[in-house]
Amino acid sequence: MDFERIMLSRVHLSGTEQKYINEAFADDWVVPLGPHVDEFEHRLERYLGVQSVVALSAGTAAIHLGLVLLGVERGDEVICQSMTFAASCNPIVYQGATPVFVDSERDTMNMDPAMLERAIVERKRITGRYPKAVIPVHLYGMPAKIDEIISIASTYEIPVLEDAAEALGSEFDGRKCGTFGTFAALSFNGNKIITTSGGGALICPDAEIAGRAKFYATQARENRPYYYHETIGYNYRLSNISAAIGCGQMDVLADRVSRRRLIHDLYKNILADCRQVVVQDNPDDRFDSNFWLTTISIDPDSHKSPEELRQYLAAENIESRLLWRPMHLQPVFFDAPYYGENVSGRLFDHGLCLPSGSSLSDDDISRVAERIKKFFK
Repeated sequence: MDFERIMLSRVHLSGTEQKYINEAFADDWVVPLGPHVDEFEHRLERYLGVQSVVALSAGTAAIHLGLVLLGVERGDEVICQSMTFAASCNPIVYQGATPVFVDSERDTMNMDPAMLERAIVERKRITGRYPKAVIPVHLYGMPAKIDEIISIASTYEIPVLEDAAEALGSEFDGRKCGTFGTFAALSFNGNKIITTSGGGALICPDAEIAGRAKFYATQARENRPYYYHETIGYNYRLSNISAAIGCGQMDVLADRVSRRRLIHDLYKNILADCRQVVVQDNPDDRFDSNFWLTTISIDPDSHKSPEELRQYLAAENIESRLLWRPMHLQPVFFDAPYYGENVSGRLFDHGLCLPSGSSLSDDDISRVAERIKKFFK
């Protein structure tokens, strides 16, 4: 029997996006910036309970601008979580700085606070300077131990730039992820909780700094009647059409987060009797992941690998994905400093991301879970 393909995390439209797009066309706002960009930013601010959000062309752009605003320059070091997507650390190199990678802890798969402090102390001893910033990641929507990370960074007066690209709607101790650091980055790529087709946002501490972010994001043009530049800028602002899509997506954000959490619960319940698999879950009641992607860990004693399971599911017309390969194991960062005991490497060796898109039905999730159980039988 042929089954329809189950995708990892496909776009899930609200049905109101076209209304906002039509408004933009009717008012001739088919340009960068415009009223829908403003509305999208304001709706994100209200949802997150923050003062200033700047809509940008990508989550990568948000991390880059955050580093620019923190004054990261050539010769600086920036501490970054090793287990993450490359976009978390590539902007460090854009600035001519050096990434210093920190291992994960097992509970959340995110930055290990103990290793963070070790890295800070040792980099100061080796270089004579503290790192310029810390970039923790809320991986797959699971909040990092952000209270401990913020406390340690504050002790050494190092600002934190949260990578909340995968964590819109996630909470730690009742507070939205992306609101703990000096800055935070969001992503609205096509596979995220909500999408603007491609886009991101930088969460800023106040309106003045947000204005500075907008200045850099629009080519750093000075306020003169002709083009005049005193510093390097970037073409990073979100288009009005993309923001119109985002406004339509904001209409259903709460529903999308709720659905991803229900999908995670379905996986957890159906796979509860599959002893070869552990479904990654909130460590305790302070953590409330959006479960952007539900992940599993395969028991090494099963003598099965995530890649074998991925290929088996692919043959069943089901898309899954291996976990992010840690950055300290990437050839491009071979020479970067690393602090840890390769916990992230072992997580990668045994982990897999399951289809988690909010458009998937309960039957779809049951089909995936039952195929996993069949694989191990």
